[in-house]
Parts: sequence; C-alpha cells; structure tokens
Amino acid sequence: MTSAPTRPVPPSSPAVAAAAAPDGTTAAPGVPPAMLLRELAFGAACAGAVRAAASLKLADALDEQPATAEELAVRLDVPAVPLERLLRALVCYEVFAATGDGRFRHTPLSRLLRTDEPGSLRDIALWCTEPWTWQSWSRLDDAVRTGRSVFADAFGKEFFQYLHDDAPDSAALFNRAMTQSSRQSAQDLADFLDLAGIATAADIGGGQGQALAALMERHPALHGTLLDLPKVVEHADPRLLPGGPLADRARLVPGDCRVAIPVQADLYLVKNILEWDDESTRRTLRNLRQVARPGARVVIVENLVDDSPSMRFTTAMDLLLLLNVGGAKHTLGSLTALIEESGLLLKAVAPVNAYLHAFTCAVP
Repeated sequence: MTSAPTRPVPPSSPAVAAAAAPDGTTAAPGVPPAMLLRELAFGAACAGAVRAAASLKLADALDEQPATAEELAVRLDVPAVPLERLLRALVCYEVFAATGDGRFRHTPLSRLLRTDEPGSLRDIALWCTEPWTWQSWSRLDDAVRTGRSVFADAFGKEFFQYLHDDAPDSAALFNRAMTQSSRQSAQDLADFLDLAGIATAADIGGGQGQALAALMERHPALHGTLLDLPKVVEHADPRLLPGGPLADRARLVPGDCRVAIPVQADLYLVKNILEWDDESTRRTLRNLRQVARPGARVVIVENLVDDSPSMRFTTAMDLLLLLNVGGAKHTLGSLTALIEESGLLLKAVAPVNAYLHAFTCAVP
C-alpha cells in the first residue's frame, strides 16, 4: 500500500511565516504585538465591512474611473459620510484603494465583489457573514469545550433544518454560494485530471454537478453519473438535465452516499464531502469500496488544514464546520489514514489549486 507523499509547506503558507519569525509570531514587521492583537480582536469589523460592501453592491457602483464617496453615494442612494467611513475601512484591507485626491478606485479584491466579474465572490462573502454566523462564532469556546456543534443550542434546530424552516433566503444564498464555489473549482479540476482510459465517471455527492459537467465538456466521449440527495439532483446543472447539451451522456441518481452508492464507473470523484464525523466518512468510503470494480480510480478532493498556502481560509472553514454541523476539515494524515483503512490504495497526493488537494486512489 502506497502512503501519501509528504509535500513541503508552500513558502507563502502562514506556517512558514510563523516559523520564520524569531519569537514565533506572525506579526508584520514594525507592528507591535499589542496592536496586532487589537486588530485581530476587531476582526468582525473587517468581515462586517466586506458584507456591507457586498450587500450594497458598492463594487458594482464603481466603474473604471475613480469616484468620490459623494458620487458613489448618489449612485447607491445612501448618505455620503457613512459610506466614506466604510470605504476608508475597506481600503485598509486593500478592498478598494484611495487615490489621494478624495477618490476611490478598484483593486483586485474589490473587483471580486462585483456581480458581473468572472469568478465573483460576492455570494460567498455574503454567505460567510450571514446573520446567524455572528451568533455561532460567539459560541466557539463552547464548541471547543464539547467538541460538537453548538448550532442547535443557539437556534433550537440542526443547521440545515434551520435553513430550510427559518431562513429560506439564507438557504438560497447557500445554494448560490456553493454553486459559485463549485463552478470556480470545476475548471481547475478538469485541467488537473488525466482521464486517459476513462470512459465513465461518477461524481459522488457532487451537488449540482458542475465538476462532472466540466469534465464531460472537456472529454466529449465521457459518460457521467451524478449521485446526490433527491432535492439536490432535482436541481442539477442545466447542462446535465433533460434537454441540456450533456444530457444524452449524463445519468442522475438520487441517493445518499453514506447509505449506498449504486453506481459503476471507471472513475469516482469525491469532492468536499468527507467533512462529517469520521464514522460517516468511513461509511461513504466503505460503500464506495464495495461497489467499485477492481482497477477503478477514486479521486478524493478536499481542503487540508496542514498543507496549504491558504491555511487562514481552510482553518476558518474547519472551525465553521465544527460550529454548524460538528464536522471538520482534514489534515494530510487524517485523510490518509481513513483512505487506507477503507482498503483503497492511495497512489498520490497533489494540489489542484491553492486550496484543494487531490488524493488519487486505486481499487484493489
């Protein structure tokens, strides 16, 4: 059995920055630790400012020409003084820039808040700062003490039930944000995967199937199957649905991969779903191991919290999973152990992009 190769931490990783600092801190040069800690304690102000900009569609109001707060206020129909205060705070984080003559211009970060920007992160920014998130984060100490989700304690219902029953707008935003995120990573995954010798692929727990659709578009002879919960499959990517350009090569299978995986394929893609408790992950991998033919390939794609140049992002997601559903992001070692325990043969681990890793496995 082949173990996952150990990869060096990328130079841009916060872990490297911490190791490089003589006192073990990651403080920027010249920033006193007390000031840095104050800034961190006020971190909600940064998240709140990003949310306000996204909600107001501030980035959409600013075109290619720099504009004053007064000009932007007219376009947004808001008072100029508080808008300028918001812009001033955002400039500190390089979300917009000040030109020095009282005007503001776009930056690469602010452009990602535009609704018409390819790769826009507006919905994701809103999702990560939904009203319920603030109350959840305030209970992180309880989640650390108990090791379980605190969402039901705060809201009286489990996370997804709460979204369905009490926060339909947030549930719709969640779907848009996940679609947006999947669409952006799908192309990276299609570029990454070598499908030589693969005639059929199955996306297990694949959501609306953006990754599968990207693979099928890249490989015109590929036939694909999407397996996910009935309500999810029902709203699959239009390219896969009847009448869509990929429909004649696509099969939609409603089901729960933790219960059974009634799908035969040459390649199984398992992306960003092994984030539940370990027993649920074991059941999924066991179901996959039982159904897959010898020689089939299994590619597990996950965020890692210990081998990524985006560890601030992945560790934040890890903590949010703990708060909401009691789940967790994996380390290289924890996911390797679960894969080997399932009986799959781990062949290689490689980065797909800055925040996703692919664990390529074979079925013995």
